[in-house]
Amino acid sequence: MFSSEPLAAARPGRDGLWPRRLLSLVVGGAVAVVAARVLLPLTASQLDDVRGLAWVAAGAHLGQQRWRPRRTGRLVWRARVFGRQGVEPGLVARRSTAGWVELIATVAMVTTLAVGVVSLLPDGGSWAAARPVLLGVVALGLGVCVYQEVRFPDRVALTASGLRDGWHRYAWPDIAGAGLQDGGGVRLRLAVRQIPPPVVGGRGLAASDERLLAAIDEVRSRPQALAVGLPITPAEPAD
Repeated sequence: MFSSEPLAAARPGRDGLWPRRLLSLVVGGAVAVVAARVLLPLTASQLDDVRGLAWVAAGAHLGQQRWRPRRTGRLVWRARVFGRQGVEPGLVARRSTAGWVELIATVAMVTTLAVGVVSLLPDGGSWAAARPVLLGVVALGLGVCVYQEVRFPDRVALTASGLRDGWHRYAWPDIAGAGLQDGGGVRLRLAVRQIPPPVVGGRGLAASDERLLAAIDEVRSRPQALAVGLPITPAEPAD
């Protein structure tokens, strides 16, 4: 339902997209450079030590998946939501503490595993020349990860043009329905069937799946309400 607050929204457009892209590139590039400066000078023995940490990172990644914290957050209205093609007003769902822990654990696991694979390369011949190239790719991957997080600061966003889940975007006409997913999250039923169907939300969001589903159903039925630019309080799930 609509709030009685005065108009405070930016109209849909591209006015804030390029500054956000530039910021994302700068931060992501800085992380890639720092990671390269750390990884490239590592000796073969030091790479072996990092490989040993891969088991610790994998164990931490598996362990954090059992954490199911209580999710009491709500979707928040914002005048400027950064999408893939422009900036619009909309509702956003922030990443939960468990979501941040999962992200960090996943990045640590993938990075240590990648470095561990590189450490297995033979020391002589062309493999020695390939090692710094592969380590550079690992550093670049870390930069891309940071770029995406800065580029889309809100995990899930509902705007007049569609639903965005991280880098993925679904236009409202393409969403035929939504429902709760067994095991967590909201399953989207697309007009063009997709196997497996996309799932948004889950324990990575501060807002519960029930609240996210109620907001999706409300906005999907009248997305033009968000295009007006007036602050909106998302619907609460039925008891």
